[in-house]
Amino acid sequence: MKISVVGAGYVGLTVVCLADFGHEISLVGRTKQKIDLINQGKSPIYEPGLEDILKRNLETKRVLATTDYNVMDDSDVIFICVGTPSNSDGSIDLSQIKDASKEIGLHLKRAKDFKVVVVKSTVVPRTVKNVVIPILEKESGKKAGLDFGVAMNPEFLREGEAVYDFMNPDKIVMGITDNKTREIMDKVYEKFDARFHRIFTDLNTAEMIKYAQNSMLASRVSFINEIANICEKFGVDVKEVASAIGLDTRIGPKFLNAGIGFGGSCFPKDVNALLAASSSVGYDSLMLKAILGINELQPLRLIQLAKESIGDLSGKAVAILGLAFKPKTDDMREARAIPIIRTLLEDSVTIRVYDPQAMENAKQIFGNKIEYCSSVNDCIKNVDLIMIVTEWDEFKNLDLSLIKCPIIDGRRVLDPEKVKKHKIIYKGIGWKENYG
Repeated sequence: MKISVVGAGYVGLTVVCLADFGHEISLVGRTKQKIDLINQGKSPIYEPGLEDILKRNLETKRVLATTDYNVMDDSDVIFICVGTPSNSDGSIDLSQIKDASKEIGLHLKRAKDFKVVVVKSTVVPRTVKNVVIPILEKESGKKAGLDFGVAMNPEFLREGEAVYDFMNPDKIVMGITDNKTREIMDKVYEKFDARFHRIFTDLNTAEMIKYAQNSMLASRVSFINEIANICEKFGVDVKEVASAIGLDTRIGPKFLNAGIGFGGSCFPKDVNALLAASSSVGYDSLMLKAILGINELQPLRLIQLAKESIGDLSGKAVAILGLAFKPKTDDMREARAIPIIRTLLEDSVTIRVYDPQAMENAKQIFGNKIEYCSSVNDCIKNVDLIMIVTEWDEFKNLDLSLIKCPIIDGRRVLDPEKVKKHKIIYKGIGWKENYG
C-alpha cells in the first residue's frame, strides 16, 4: 500500500518500519534540513535500529521524505503523526493536529478513491470525533465513513526500544468509523504476526486506551517510589519488596524499579493531559494528581542524600552522570536531570555533566551554565560528589579506584559490594543500607 505520514518527528519516523512489510512510505515534514537528513539515511533522533531501517528502505525506494504534501494524492492511507505538546494548564495543544487535518482535507477534496486518515498522534477522547473529522469534512466537502475513512491507531512504543516494539507489538489498537476503514487497516497490518492482538473499537475508546495505559504505568513508578521512601524510614530495602510483590501474578515485576521518577515525552504529558481532560468534564482525579505530585518531588531526594553526605552544597563541584530521561535515547523531555541540575544551580553548585547521547539536547536547555565533559572519567575528575541520574550501561563499570568522593545513585546502577570495598560513601533511594 502507499502510505503518507504527516509529521517527521519521533512517532512519524517509527512508522517507516512499515516499509519493511512492503508498504511504500512518504514521510512529510516541514523542515527541509530534517527531510534532507532523513533522505541521506540519517535519523534526526537517536533510536537504536532506526537508521538501519531508513537506509535499507531508501535503497529500495520504499521510503521517501519530502516537504511536498501533494504526495498524499497518491496515498491509500494518510497517518497523522504530529506533536501534541502540553499547554500551560496540562491540556494538549491541538494546533498541529488542526493544521494537518486542514491540509489533508484539501487533498481529500480532489481524491477520486476512498482514503483512510489515521490519527497516530496522542489525543484525548473525543478529539478525532469532535476536532479532526469536522475539519476533514469541512475542507474536503465530503463525509467521513462514506467518502473517506478515519481511524485512531495509537502507538505504544518505548523510547530506546521503539523499532522492536513497532515490529513486535503486544497489541494493535484501531478505532474505526466503518467497515471499509477496517478492511484497509487490516491490510496495513496484515503481514504482522497473527499472534499480535488486533483490537478494533470506536474512536473514543482507542484514544482512551493510550492514556489509560500510560497513566497505569506511571502510577506503578510513583507507587514504588513512594514505597521506597517509606522503606528508608524502616530500614527496609525496596528492591527486595519489589521483587517479592512482583511475583504476584496480579502485579508482575515491570515498572517496579524505584528511583528518581519518570520523564520523557509520554508519561508526564499524558497524565497531565488526562487530568486536564477529566477536569474539563467535571471529574477531579485525586490519583492522577498524586502520581504527578510524587514524581515532581522524587528527583529532589538525590539533593537530600547529597546534603546528608557532604553537608552544604554551596560552592561544591558535582558530577552528573546521565542526562537523558532513560538510556538508549537522547531525549531530554521532562528528564529527571533537569530539576536536579536546576536545584543545584540555585545552590551555587559547579556542575559537570556527561551523557553518551543527550549532550547536545542538554545544551539547548542549560547553555553555558554547566560544564559538558567528553567522557565519564573526565566528568568525575576533581569533584566533591557524583550523582548517577540515568542508568546507561557505561556507568555500571565505573573505575572505582579513581573515585574519592561520595556517590549518590538515583537508579541503583552500581554493585554496592564493589563500592563498599573501595570505602566510598554510596547512597540511594529506598535502600536498607546507605554505605559509608
